[in-house]
Amino acid sequence: MLIARLIAEQETLGDNLSLAMEMIEARGWEVAGAGMLETSDIVLELELIEGTDAPQVADVRRILDQCFPVCDLLLSRSAMAIPRLFVSDMDSTMIDAECIDELADFAGIKPQIVAITERAMRGELDFEAALRERVALLKGLPEDAIRQCLDESIHPMPGARTLVATLKALGCHTVLVTGGFHAFADPVGLQLGFDRVLANGLGLHDGALTGEVVGGIVDSAVKRKVLLEEAARLGEGATSLATGDGANDIPMLEAATLGLAYRAKPKARAAADGWIERGDLTAILDLFGIARAEWVVGTE
Repeated sequence: MLIARLIAEQETLGDNLSLAMEMIEARGWEVAGAGMLETSDIVLELELIEGTDAPQVADVRRILDQCFPVCDLLLSRSAMAIPRLFVSDMDSTMIDAECIDELADFAGIKPQIVAITERAMRGELDFEAALRERVALLKGLPEDAIRQCLDESIHPMPGARTLVATLKALGCHTVLVTGGFHAFADPVGLQLGFDRVLANGLGLHDGALTGEVVGGIVDSAVKRKVLLEEAARLGEGATSLATGDGANDIPMLEAATLGLAYRAKPKARAAADGWIERGDLTAILDLFGIARAEWVVGTE
C-alpha cells in the first residue's frame, strides 16, 4: 500500500486528479481510494495498491509531480501517524536565510560567501571544507555583527512557530540540528520553541571572529546520527519526521520515517518522501491530517 497526500490548487484539482489516476493505473497500480481528508478539506489522499508488475514508488512520485507541478506532497508506505520526533535543519528551512551569508554581508563579502554556500547546498562541494573556507573569510569581523545580523536579517519562516508549537502540544520531541552556528541556532531554537539545539561553534577572541570553527563539525553524518539516536530513545515504532533543504540534509531525510524537503535543492527534494513547494511550514500539519482546531498558532 502507498498513501499519497497532496495540497494543490483546488480549481485544477479535478482534471489533474483524473489524469494522475489514469497514469498511475496505466503503470500497474490500483487506486483503491481517493478523497479529501476529514480533518482538512484542502488535503487530497490517494490510497494505492501495488500490482505484481507495478513500478517503484518513484514512478508514482513522478506522475504526481507532473500532474501537480506546484503542490505540497507526502508519500508513505503505511498509515501516517503524528510524529513523536521532529528533527529539522535551520537555515532556509526554519529561518528565511543562510546565516553565514547574512553575516558575510556585514563583512562586505556576501557575494563571495553566497557562491560557496550555494555549491555546498547543491552537494557540489565537501561540506566541512566549504564551511571552514567561508568561516576563514570572516576572520576579524566584530562579534557585535552577530547580534546585529540576528536582529536585522534573520527571521522565522512563515508557519515555523505554529508547526513547532503544535507538534510539541501533541507530544512530539523537537530538535533543531544545523551546520550553522550556536550564535544563531541557540536564539532561533529558543524563539521557535525547540527542545534541543545542535550546531557548530564560531571561534572568538578579543571581541572578534578568529576565522575558525570550534569543536566538531555538525555535518550530514551528525544530523543522521542525532535523528537515529533520538528515535531509538523514543522506542520502536515511533514516527520520526525530518525537514531540510540542502544536500547536507539528505542522510537525515532518508533516515527519518518520513522526510520532507522544504523549498529544497534538487538533490534534497529527490531524496525526500515529499516536499513543500506551495504553502508555508503549516502545510506539514495539514499533510499529517492535524485538524486546524488543534493547531497552537504562534505569532509568525
